[in-house]
Amino acid sequence: MLAPTIQSLVFGILIGGLFGLAAVGLSLVFGVTKFLNVSHGELLMLGGYTSFWLFTLYRVDPFVGLPLAILALVVLGVVLYKLIFTRMVKLSDETKIKNTMLVGFGLGLVLQNVALRLWTADDRGITTSYSSHVIQAFGVRFPVVRLISFAIAVVVLLALQLFLKRTYTGKAIRATVQDWEAATLLGIDIHKVYLLSFVMGAGLAGLAGGLVAVGYSIKPDMGLEWTLISLIVMVLGGLGSFVGTFVAGLVVGIAQSLTSLWLGGAYREMVALLLFLLVLVLRPQGLFGVKEG
Repeated sequence: MLAPTIQSLVFGILIGGLFGLAAVGLSLVFGVTKFLNVSHGELLMLGGYTSFWLFTLYRVDPFVGLPLAILALVVLGVVLYKLIFTRMVKLSDETKIKNTMLVGFGLGLVLQNVALRLWTADDRGITTSYSSHVIQAFGVRFPVVRLISFAIAVVVLLALQLFLKRTYTGKAIRATVQDWEAATLLGIDIHKVYLLSFVMGAGLAGLAGGLVAVGYSIKPDMGLEWTLISLIVMVLGGLGSFVGTFVAGLVVGIAQSLTSLWLGGAYREMVALLLFLLVLVLRPQGLFGVKEG
């Protein structure tokens, strides 16, 4: 029983890295703008299909094509922000959350139906010449594509941390999160910060989607599942802590993987919700969040 448990632990860590990456994008947008974009999973889904199309139509290696998937979602993010979300910038935080949830739900349905038209309801995935390659160590299998995907997620997280801490723009984003009124008095254009944060969140969703497409599978109705996972991970990790959010993604990935092994796949989603409720009761600010007041 030990060997299957260790194998499931490894698989949980690898998928958990993608949970964390997706949730970091959602956390960035919500932390800065207070937009709760529940179409985040659909953006991730479109990133996956962008990589799938690039590989299927033009034989672009899925990892080489990741920048194009990110670019496609960045462009879409700009369009969505300018057409829809910019109208909500001046609303109160509570109203922003309510309105963006409603708008995001409708937007998610639209994007899902567009995907159904373009790619049908069938599960899709990217199968390369190295998709079946596995590294074997101590009796445990490490799928190469999933290892690469996990490594990319970690590198992107570290790069984001450096960007936020070392650059002027990153510091402006952090200042806006802490107190947007004070940031405005300091000469920071919060409208540009909001746009940049929203676009970065969309780009991270596109990246996560591209990695999901090569290591797992994608389908038009996957958005809701990934939005829920991202929300759960964001709350577990705590707002304002991207490292905490990533670690929470690993926790959820491991919990789901081990639950599938021990209890069966039917209980896989339930364990994430149980973790969510447990943290809300015992530590509402999240595992790595700072308690207000």
